[in-house]
Amino acid sequence: MTVRTAASDLTFRLPLGDWVDTAVDAVTATFGGLFDAVKAVLLGAYDGLELALTAPPVWVVVLVLVALAVVTKGWRLAVGALVGFAVIVGVDQWDNAMATLALVVVASLIALAIAIPLGILAARDDRVSRTLRPVLDLMQTMPAFVYLIPTVVIFLTGAVPGIVATIVFALAPGVRFTELGIRQVDREVVEAGHAFGASPGRILRQIQVPLALPTIMAGVNQVIMLSLSMVVISGMVGAAGLGRDVVSALSRVNVSLGFEAGLAVVILAMYLDRMTSALADRAPVSRALKLAAA
Repeated sequence: MTVRTAASDLTFRLPLGDWVDTAVDAVTATFGGLFDAVKAVLLGAYDGLELALTAPPVWVVVLVLVALAVVTKGWRLAVGALVGFAVIVGVDQWDNAMATLALVVVASLIALAIAIPLGILAARDDRVSRTLRPVLDLMQTMPAFVYLIPTVVIFLTGAVPGIVATIVFALAPGVRFTELGIRQVDREVVEAGHAFGASPGRILRQIQVPLALPTIMAGVNQVIMLSLSMVVISGMVGAAGLGRDVVSALSRVNVSLGFEAGLAVVILAMYLDRMTSALADRAPVSRALKLAAA
């Protein structure tokens, strides 16, 4: 006669999830006032930008965005942007698209404000780089939905948990690309700056960052694209915008609404991708490399 014992009776279970749950509760109770202040600031920034994008007539905002495309890239991107925005207006997703754009801009700016200094610090100090590497690996491999759980516990529902989850999700490539760009700067150029008596800060501002700018801008592009990819997930926690329509379409199996909202996301993604790529191409180093290749 064979006696079978459940695996759970023989295997030790590490209560890691319980520890994290306890830690989140403790942090929420201890820093509740700080989180309220952070929520107020993020919500104020988001509401202000959304109002600036949705309050004026549609054609005014479209002309501004198209003009930015002309200045940044040229008339081809401007024509493409005009057609894309006309499609968004035609499927009645303009207000949702602008709410999504506001969320992406706020989250991306905050993520870059954290990521670029961290990347510079990691490039200048190997100990910082070794410490950040496993943290960034965890941030990039953790399923995006997991970020919503603690943010909803701390900030409840609405735009703020979506913004915070987006910041965490999009942060890693900004740090990695910035560190990579700084480390790839020719050491002989840096040593020449030292030889002429330049301070480390001046070398960073006038040598390393300008030479690393194309790589840093590639990181900026990735941060914005990852931020936009969190739109649907943000819609699951009550954030306004295209994500809410996608979630609604999924719950109601509404193919037409899902396609229209998804198409608007694609148009925004293409516009932001082309704009950031064009800004990277306008960097002096990129133009010099193109001239050298020609």
